[in-house]
Amino acid sequence: MSTGTWTVAEAKAKFSRLVEEARARGPQTITRNGRVAAVVVAAEEWERKVKRRGNLAEFLLASPLRGSGAKIGALPIRLRKTGL
Repeated sequence: MSTGTWTVAEAKAKFSRLVEEARARGPQTITRNGRVAAVVVAAEEWERKVKRRGNLAEFLLASPLRGSGAKIGALPIRLRKTGL
């Protein structure tokens, strides 16, 4: 997948083409004043990247620290009283 680079003006003028390029060739970068401002990706790619895989319990069970004997405890801090 090659990444194309567009200025904001080009992206505005050729928005349909920008979307098609993102679908056909991968993420398209939009720059403003020479700096990256945004990236346009195909909807399918976005859905694949943000799709939740499992739940917190599964994540913790798969942790490489599981069974390592690492101890996790509360931090030794004192809470301040507020006027509320």
